Amino acid sequence: MKKLAFFLMIILIATTGCALNIYKKSPKDKKKIKELSSEVARLSDLRAEEKRQFEEMKKDLRRELRGKKVGLDVADRGLVITLANNILFDSGKAKIKQDAYPILDKIITVIKTKASDKDIGVEGHTDNVPIKHSSWKSNRELSTARANNVYHYLAKIGNLDPAKLTTIGYGQFRPVADNDTDAGRARNRRVEIVILPQYPKKAIEEVEEQNWVK
Repeated sequence: MKKLAFFLMIILIATTGCALNIYKKSPKDKKKIKELSSEVARLSDLRAEEKRQFEEMKKDLRRELRGKKVGLDVADRGLVITLANNILFDSGKAKIKQDAYPILDKIITVIKTKASDKDIGVEGHTDNVPIKHSSWKSNRELSTARANNVYHYLAKIGNLDPAKLTTIGYGQFRPVADNDTDAGRARNRRVEIVILPQYPKKAIEEVEEQNWVK
């Protein structure tokens, strides 16, 4: 009888060990989980406040750019300012049109006033129509050149901190609409100026993951 009780105890420990680990943690483990939970709560509050600030900037930009065809969206990756390529450039060109200067100037003013501490990403995008009559070898090169020229305007003319600016050209590889229609291709030809968050959702999720103890 004693042997049977002993073997039952061994089986119980083997099958419930993981569960016991979860519920009977050491004081050190419990302290660590409490600290991580507090950090998640702190970062979540900061992220919520930052999102509120982005919404305020969105309102400011909408007021400043009234009548201009500029897209404004608060997303997980930040405040996304979308400028159609025909606002900034002539077809197949990367030189910024003078008509676009006032629009970029208004964006710069809001960034300086409300987001001087934020990093800024400049992204170039195109449709999927291959380049035929141009000096550019591919849509990616054209989109990169356009993003770089917007960067130079923000840094040199707008006096934004170059260390806080990054650029990338995606070409046709990140469409937001169907390239099978004229309207869709027009939407895909764009430059996005993204005011990046200091407290991104991914960073908070990574802290949350540390709460799981295997």
